[in-house]
This record gives sequence, C-alpha cells and structure tokens, in this order.
Amino acid sequence: MAEVDAWERHNAEALIELACAIPAGRFRAREVNLQVDRVRVAHVAGTPHAVARDAALVESRPVDAIAVYAALRGEALLEAGGRRRVIRPGQLLVCDVDRPFLRGFGHGLEELAVSIPRLLFTEVTGLASLDSPLVFDAAGAGADPHAKALVQLVGRSVAADLRVPADERAVLELVSVLATGSRGSLALAHRAAARAYIDDHLTDPALSAVDVAAGAGISERQVSRIFADAGTSVPRQILARRLDLAHALLASGTGERTVDVAARCGFASASYFSQAFRRRFGVSAGEVRRRAAPRGGGK
Repeated sequence: MAEVDAWERHNAEALIELACAIPAGRFRAREVNLQVDRVRVAHVAGTPHAVARDAALVESRPVDAIAVYAALRGEALLEAGGRRRVIRPGQLLVCDVDRPFLRGFGHGLEELAVSIPRLLFTEVTGLASLDSPLVFDAAGAGADPHAKALVQLVGRSVAADLRVPADERAVLELVSVLATGSRGSLALAHRAAARAYIDDHLTDPALSAVDVAAGAGISERQVSRIFADAGTSVPRQILARRLDLAHALLASGTGERTVDVAARCGFASASYFSQAFRRRFGVSAGEVRRRAAPRGGGK
C-alpha cells in the first residue's frame, strides 16, 4: 500500500490525481516532470499497473484539465464512456480527465503526458470539454502530422540526453488542431505545422520563411501573416527556438565551445549569437557553459 500511496501522491502533485491499482509484487516507476509556462509535461515509465479517475474521484477532486498521453511502449487498455479500446505504442490519446476513465497497463508502460488547464484549453480551442476521448496515430505511414509533431516536441523537452524546452504556444496549437479537427481554424493548423517544421530544421543555417512556408504547404505571404496574427514572425520564431536549443546544449555539460554550439544551432555569426543569447537569457552563453562544464573545462 505504501508504494500505491506514494505513486498516487506523486501524480497528484506533479501531474494529475489518479487512483492506482498495482498487482502483487514490487512496483517500479519513474517520472520526469517539467512545467512549461502553464502546461505540465512528463515522461512516465512503470511496471504493470492501472490508473483511474472514477465518478467519485472526479466529483470530489476535479482537476479541471485536458490530458494528452502518447504511448511509447506497452499497450494500454482504455475504458471510458462505456467503451473499451486498446491504445498501442505510436498512438496518442486526448481526453478530459474530469470524465471518468480507467487505463490499464498489463505489460508496463512508457509514455509522454501533457496536462493543460481547462481554461487554457478553452482559450485556444473554444471548447469547454471533450465529449469522449480522441485517439490519433502519431507514428508510421498513416500518422496524423500534428500528432506526430506534438509527440516529437514533447519528447525533446523530457529527453534524457538533451532537453530542449517545449514551446508552449506550439503545444497548445497542436492540441487545438487535434481537438477541433475540421471545425478548427485553418490558419492555426498551418501555424502549428510551420512551428513544427521550424523545430525540425533549426540546425539548418539557411532556414528561411520560404522553407517554412513550403514545409507547411502554404505561401510565404500566408506564413508571414499567420505568425503576425500571433504577435510574432517567422525569423523571431526561428531565433527563439535556436536559442532554446543552444541553451540546452550549453547547459548539458558536454564542454562544447560556444562558437561550435552557435554553428550547430544554425547561427552564421558567433557575435550575433552571443548578443541574442544575452538579450534572451540575461546571461552570456559562456557563463552558462562554465556553470555546466566539469571542473577544469575550458572557455
């Protein structure tokens, strides 16, 4: 019981309050949690168990959130709304956690999780809730491109080797496209695709609005307009995400020179990189590197 209680407390504090059922035997689990502005993301792995939010728990302890679960390993049995289905690795589930559900992991699990406050979800989607869980293929030939992009974005933010902070706005826009489908804004869907393309091509020093537009399947004029509607621009988005990547590399403690990190992140000018880095983070790239480097590391 102590293991169950500890896991329930951890989930309630870090992500979503759940009731857990664990088979006899030793239970092992690991969870990496990150707060990304107003959104929580996590990488979860564990031995066989089941989690649930039944009607009593929902009524007494509402979470007021929408959750996204991306299965990486292990099939999950989902029971919700009187329906039972299996969620397989490579699939992504979007659900309202204040609607009763049960998820069983008979062979253990590894998954990515995102928790979005309901008010924030409503702000970006116009929806107050989800009537039933939504399931998307996020891998393979028939993968939904927005589901695939969301998994990649969240996965990079909790990766064991190099954690690149997720772009909250990109996460929200991708979830919005998935939740609203054909009812949603076409411009938002294009912007979400453009943000995903940018994240996938940050290290290309020649990356431009023309490339991003082609990657999103729209014109350069359109891509400029939809980013302007969001209060930014394609060059600013590229710069912000390159700086996020550079900070992650410098803070990783590998000792890689700042000039090499700048080039690796697509910056053609080391001087411009240094200036932009200090403006963004309020500290020099060299200082971030020195703090993270093993004792005896160079400049």
